[in-house]
Amino acid sequence: MTMRRHIAVIDIGKTNAKVALVDLASLSEVALRRMANAPATDGPYPHHDVERLWSFILDSLAGINREQRIDAISITTHGATGVLVDASGELALPVLDYEFTGPDTLAADYDAIRSAFVETGTPRLPIGLNLGAQYFWQQRRFPAEFAKAAAMLMYPQYWALRLTGVAANEVTSLGCHTDLWNPWKADFSSMVDRLGWRHLMAPVRLAKDQLGPILPALARQSGLDPQMPVLCGLHDSNASLLPHLLSDTPPFSVVSTGTWVVSMAVGGRQVTLDPARDTLVNVNALGNPVLSARFMGGREFSVLTEGQSEDWTEADIAAVLARKAFLLPSTQQGSGPFPHQAATWLDAEGINAGQRFAAISFYLALMTATCLELIGADGPTTVEGPFARNRLFVSMLAAATVRAVIASEAATGTSIGAALLASDQGMTQGKGEKTEPPTDPAWANYVRSWRIAVDAQG
Repeated sequence: MTMRRHIAVIDIGKTNAKVALVDLASLSEVALRRMANAPATDGPYPHHDVERLWSFILDSLAGINREQRIDAISITTHGATGVLVDASGELALPVLDYEFTGPDTLAADYDAIRSAFVETGTPRLPIGLNLGAQYFWQQRRFPAEFAKAAAMLMYPQYWALRLTGVAANEVTSLGCHTDLWNPWKADFSSMVDRLGWRHLMAPVRLAKDQLGPILPALARQSGLDPQMPVLCGLHDSNASLLPHLLSDTPPFSVVSTGTWVVSMAVGGRQVTLDPARDTLVNVNALGNPVLSARFMGGREFSVLTEGQSEDWTEADIAAVLARKAFLLPSTQQGSGPFPHQAATWLDAEGINAGQRFAAISFYLALMTATCLELIGADGPTTVEGPFARNRLFVSMLAAATVRAVIASEAATGTSIGAALLASDQGMTQGKGEKTEPPTDPAWANYVRSWRIAVDAQG
């Protein structure tokens, strides 16, 4: 592989879209463009505004390239999203927003045909969180438009298609609670064949595969090198995991934080997953199954802190620990380890803004610790993304797991992981501050009391 240093990463999250330039020599972001990402509400159903995103992507690539030469382009996106394209590569149907409730209207019919959890590692999830349910609903609701589809693409590979004209799929997105993939056989699920979709599935390529150079028209429009290589790309949580697969010694776990908080265990304890608690089997960039669990922690944080101060003092922490002011699950219902429990504040009357922020941070850490326990996590835990900058979250996660927590210094671990697809060099352990479990017994007492309260709530 040609030595490449500066990799532009297209990173489409559910809440924000980013284009980051990653320096592989320092494993750091040296340029970043960002925009808010929200579904469009026109058309037949809420859908991703791919044309607005496309303009942002091209403008960002051109702007970054004017400042620093780009050597390759990689792609990572959120999961639960697929694209139906016709023979010319145009959309056969708008790209459905997975939070749309439409697929639930056919839940009984879909449940009768989907593959079992033991085959796919996919739990049954509401709304459009199972990508197979989205495709099923689209086929039933819009049969004429669905019939025009020539290919089913996962979301990262849709952007690769637009850049290169090459249609492909890849296992990290196929294996992300879609019902479409059997991680144990590394093949499409039996449901894909029952529904007659196998011929629509674009060829499966490795995440690191170079699909081709950028299309000539795009090179002229953007000023990018016409021979600019574009990589196949991967699912965002697995992008966060990849650097650790290449450098860390199992057992360890990685918590990728964004709109979703996704916990992934490598080399952990043997456990039986409980699909009713949003545990699942992901597939990593090397093609191997990874026990995982998740909840919508970033969304919960945004809802709970909107318009509120995030300042706190050590006295606020001591007060919350002493009075055991709790937020109990779940703010976002329908997914996560406590999908059917409604959020409740306990012993929190009269707390000030700093104490409230501390209790929210502790809640999110305790939810994450629950996810890690469900998947048998062991060894140190690395936190990637925004929550890595929340010292209260990191400290409580260490207290609740009784293991060290490493807060990644990368602004977006997903971008670093996606950039590594372009490298054939080895890498060293990523940087980050290590936090050991607090020695003050008040932290362990808080954890124990929160868990008792949650059990009583259920």
